[in-house]
Amino acid sequence: MTSDRSARAPVTTADAGGAGGGPRLLVPDVLRGVALLAMLIAHAVPFLPERPAALAVVMANINDLASPLFALVMGVSAQLVLQRTVRSGIPFMLFQQIIRGMILIGLGMILSEWGTWVAIVLSYLGVLLIVGAPLLFLSSRWLAVVAVGLAVVSDPLNAWARTLLSGVVGADPTGLLREAASWFVLGQAYRLTNLLPFFLLGALLLRHGFVRDRVLWLMLAVAPVAYAVRPVVESSGVLVVSGSWPDTLHDVGLVFAVYVAVVVLATVRRPAAQRAIGAAFVPLRAIGAVALSLYVLHVGLLALWQGVWPNANDYLGWLLIVPGMVLVGWLWWRFVGPGPIEWAMGWMTGRRVGRPVHAAR
Repeated sequence: MTSDRSARAPVTTADAGGAGGGPRLLVPDVLRGVALLAMLIAHAVPFLPERPAALAVVMANINDLASPLFALVMGVSAQLVLQRTVRSGIPFMLFQQIIRGMILIGLGMILSEWGTWVAIVLSYLGVLLIVGAPLLFLSSRWLAVVAVGLAVVSDPLNAWARTLLSGVVGADPTGLLREAASWFVLGQAYRLTNLLPFFLLGALLLRHGFVRDRVLWLMLAVAPVAYAVRPVVESSGVLVVSGSWPDTLHDVGLVFAVYVAVVVLATVRRPAAQRAIGAAFVPLRAIGAVALSLYVLHVGLLALWQGVWPNANDYLGWLLIVPGMVLVGWLWWRFVGPGPIEWAMGWMTGRRVGRPVHAAR
């Protein structure tokens, strides 16, 4: 894999304000939109307690997809920023990434106090960015070695942490050690040990380029095999815990399948099909471009329920959190441009966030 192949990635040339100051890339925005939509659907599940078993399975898989896909797209974006940064600007770029990570950590801690049923992912993504960004200076070969190595050791490392650190963390009167340990290894839903391999994979995919080649077809072949491991293990009566090897392979299968589907669709060249796919991608591009603002907004709306799970299907609540947030995201992206939190983060880190051309007209 070589970094210059990323120039072959599909680009939405009408939109400015992409990572590193260049044009926005289609594939990462769509993938980020898919990840956010998956998270919206997952967080709206409590509004539909009376759902069919088949729908429950679908929603569980959508929930499992969201965080590793977010991590992968964050790796793509971080690598893109690095590639668009001149050598003299690299120290300041790293400083920007650290500040961005700290802002995400702070936002996550604030949102965690709002009393919702949501397991807030932002702090984990902030830690992921701070730890992951410096690793992108490794060559592609070493980056792949670190990604695979961490994926392999994550299961025993998480188990060791649960065994040896839980008592130490529980004895900390400040709670700070518990919070930090949760971000790195002890999180019930998320943890750095399991998100970092996807982050590094995203960087490798950006270096490789979003193209139809044997790497893409290999990912397509791996996806169903990796996905099937967890149900096979569970069918034998073994309890699969979050962050274990079967759980990680399950996530790999979901992420690979979505990535392949998006790249295949984004690289269609027949004009009629390209127009139809482009139109279908618009809402995903929109919410992908303002994902952080929509994430905070929908958590704020869920806080109005004070974390109380509905006893019966609340279709209004579901419509508000899923299609309602997509509509808000599209309207803001179409007529305003950058999300307010994206703009504020850009201002705080000295990174320009421009208005898309379609919003400036």
